Amino acid sequence: MAMVQSPKAATSSSPSLILTSGASGRIRALFSVQALKSLVMLINAFFLLLLIPFRGRRRTVVSAGVSARGSSSSSSSSSFCDQKSKDDRLLQEIGVHRTKLRVPATIVPWKSGGGSGVTAVVDSEVGGRRAIAIKRALQEDDPNTATEFSLFVSARGDTIFTQSWTSVSVKIRGLVVLMHGLNEHSGRYSDFAKKLNANGFKVYGMDWIGHGGSDGLHGYVHSLDDAVDDLKSFLDKVLSENPGLPCFCFGHSTGAAIVLKAVMDPKVEARVSGVVFTSPAVGIQPSHPFAVLLAPVISFLLPTFQLSTSNKNGMPVSRDPDALVAKYSDPLVYTGFIRVKTGYEILRITAYLQQNLKRLRVPLLVLHGAADTVTDPDGSRKTVRRSLLG
Repeated sequence: MAMVQSPKAATSSSPSLILTSGASGRIRALFSVQALKSLVMLINAFFLLLLIPFRGRRRTVVSAGVSARGSSSSSSSSSFCDQKSKDDRLLQEIGVHRTKLRVPATIVPWKSGGGSGVTAVVDSEVGGRRAIAIKRALQEDDPNTATEFSLFVSARGDTIFTQSWTSVSVKIRGLVVLMHGLNEHSGRYSDFAKKLNANGFKVYGMDWIGHGGSDGLHGYVHSLDDAVDDLKSFLDKVLSENPGLPCFCFGHSTGAAIVLKAVMDPKVEARVSGVVFTSPAVGIQPSHPFAVLLAPVISFLLPTFQLSTSNKNGMPVSRDPDALVAKYSDPLVYTGFIRVKTGYEILRITAYLQQNLKRLRVPLLVLHGAADTVTDPDGSRKTVRRSLLG
């Protein structure tokens, strides 16, 4: 069964339930006509860079001097300052006692920071994000929920941060594996997870590559297929730990696209009881046909480049001021301009999904606000119609 719900925006709602990210608006702007001149200049710059000797990115271990990265712009909001100061203190607390971040060679038990793993050299920026993610999970003090974290190493050798929320009093009757949206992280869904706990569901979240506490340049995704593969590995782990319980997948924005592609695999489909999406990024199109030819070229030449024209007017991700402060004051949220390769990967997975939606067989629920200007509600309607035709 599939259905679309397009509720009108409520006049007031709990900030804890607002899930915000932005994909389609950024992508359309990234490959817009206005950006073509900038892209031509980038190509010229690339050939000039060929004359400069290549220098690899310096990698260091996490040390006492590591500090959290703040948001992309300063704010007079006291909430912004308080959040940044709090996370700076968390890093300092960890740095005082550790000079290296231990990364496990394989999946490690829950509530473990990798004590049985091997010591690996970790990029300081990645280590800083991971330290915050771990500390937040360990400091959860809700008496009704047990929050745990775990790390696993992908087949590519990347360390992926995951966490879980379990009710301490309600009997577990099912599992939910959630995938966050573009530029955010699983920790932003903590309140949502606790509400699911109260209804008998144990919840698992994974920070996909380049996001939150996982490896990778912040906000950069070399291939969304990597995120799809990581989700499959994570599902194997979750299902092996909870035999006999039905498992549902939840995805928001680009996270929904990742879940969709994963459940099209017959092996995954057979083990998932249903999927739920909010504002799925499945109907994204470039603003000009020429961009379809240009995007792969630019993403190959300058994959990590941040194109400023893609976000110069800001993204209307929420009308709630508190929700905006909570998001953009969070150092685990990427607030910079979208990276070229990341944008191209979203276009690529969207094209794949549009061509293969008839393969979807799992029960589907799609929720999308009709007034959404970030992800296209029509894309959600088409997703349901095409899946029904299958």
